[in-house]
Amino acid sequence: MTQEPASPPCYAAEADDAYMGYAGREEIVAALNILLEAERAGARVALAAAKHGPEPDYAALMRDVRGDEARWCAMLSRHLKRLDAVPSRRTGDFYGKAMAIAEPWERLAFLNRGQSWVVRKLEALMPRVRDERLHADLRAMLESHRVNIERAGVLLDSGKGGG
Repeated sequence: MTQEPASPPCYAAEADDAYMGYAGREEIVAALNILLEAERAGARVALAAAKHGPEPDYAALMRDVRGDEARWCAMLSRHLKRLDAVPSRRTGDFYGKAMAIAEPWERLAFLNRGQSWVVRKLEALMPRVRDERLHADLRAMLESHRVNIERAGVLLDSGKGGG
């Protein structure tokens, strides 16, 4: 009798991401570009809303959201470049739809729905991301969006938004 192992050593750590059930590079690049376009749209909406907000709390929230959206645009662009991909230069369709809403509180509610869309996209993508640095940054982006959704919800529910 020999003392050979019953099975060969496991090489799972060396396996291709797609083989292991994670998103492949092309899927990650596509998802990051979609998120980048959405974040760019959100940043532009928040910038415009901050300038023409109906009251100080509204304007302050929009300045904070704009800062967060710009930070996530930079982060997503960095990861795309790290993946040897070209970051999209487009602004998502969300911008035009949001800016077509004249009433500031209705626009805030629409922006909040857009933030929720990003949360759902991140929640679906993150379990499929094997890259630890990207995963950590997406987790931070997710939490930031959740905080902004909560802040906007409080403002909308306070009666200031007609709610």
